[in-house]
Amino acid sequence: MASLHKETVLSVNHWTESLFSFTTSRNPSFRFQSGQFTMMGIEHNDRPLLRAYSIVSAHYQDQLEFFSIKVPSGGLTSQLKNIEVGDEVLVNSKATGSLLQDQLLPGKHLYLLSTGTGLAPFLSIIQDPDVYQRYDKIILTHCCRHVEDLAYGDLITKQLPEHELLGELVREKLLYYPTVTREDFHTQGRLTALLESGKISQDLGLPPLDPQSDRFMICGGPAMLKELSGILQSLNFRESRSGQLGEFVVERAFADQ
Repeated sequence: MASLHKETVLSVNHWTESLFSFTTSRNPSFRFQSGQFTMMGIEHNDRPLLRAYSIVSAHYQDQLEFFSIKVPSGGLTSQLKNIEVGDEVLVNSKATGSLLQDQLLPGKHLYLLSTGTGLAPFLSIIQDPDVYQRYDKIILTHCCRHVEDLAYGDLITKQLPEHELLGELVREKLLYYPTVTREDFHTQGRLTALLESGKISQDLGLPPLDPQSDRFMICGGPAMLKELSGILQSLNFRESRSGQLGEFVVERAFADQ
């Protein structure tokens, strides 16, 4: 039966006025798979105030990391954004979620499609050695409104390629494709348009999308999930649901917090 662990905040990073991340201690009994989320929050008016948060950190790390938007009217984030090192948060003892490798049929290329804080579960996935054994290429996309919102760029492009254990695999197999929609950048446009036009694959020197070889994981806002799912279905990709493996999987657990 699930219970709540009290964890200590170890670090806080405010990326922008609307985005922040933080690390916490990790109960030795807490287990999760790359791509999963858990219920996390604070105690408010003597009751737990919890929301679903994907876990940024790798499943083998001693700390937990979370990536959050600051919603001014959000019941949780309006308070969580003020946490400091030494504060306590509540973390559910169980993790769950659909962004798991075992939900997909075998393939050659894994596309991780994210907008905003939907990047979080994919940061855990690209730190998992197992994913590099399953695919020839892992394509991490991140779409935001502004360049400053493209958090974790240094981790993706500088730290992981030099990682003692993962570095060689990352350099060989990980492709990073950030894009913005509201200012000049070397890649511009919404993921829906870039995927439907074939521009992502073309820009990265990959073949056109093919259900025989390409697999997708999607995490972001409800409208983005619906649009991208529709595009993939129109290209004859099947969603993994109800125990039936497919060519793409979607995380549908999140709403504005």
